[in-house]
Amino acid sequence: MDSHAPSHNARIVTAGLQEVSMPHMILPAINPDLNPIEPCDQPKQRLDDPTPHPSDLAELHVALVEEWNTLPQNNITRLVKSIRR
Repeated sequence: MDSHAPSHNARIVTAGLQEVSMPHMILPAINPDLNPIEPCDQPKQRLDDPTPHPSDLAELHVALVEEWNTLPQNNITRLVKSIRR
């Protein structure tokens, strides 16, 4: 989804999306945030701790997957249910 942020319009992002044939969904400029996990910053907070940081993209991917898997399902369910229909 493209929310008109400069990082979403960067040439490298556009080229990467085209390279993997990813559909590009452009949102209106003034749009409610419908991302239910946006407030879920627990994995980011844990990765920001002073523990040794991942040194490359592969280590970061592993660390993020591990952190995501530690999130309680009831937290995720609560966030999804918080969106109005």
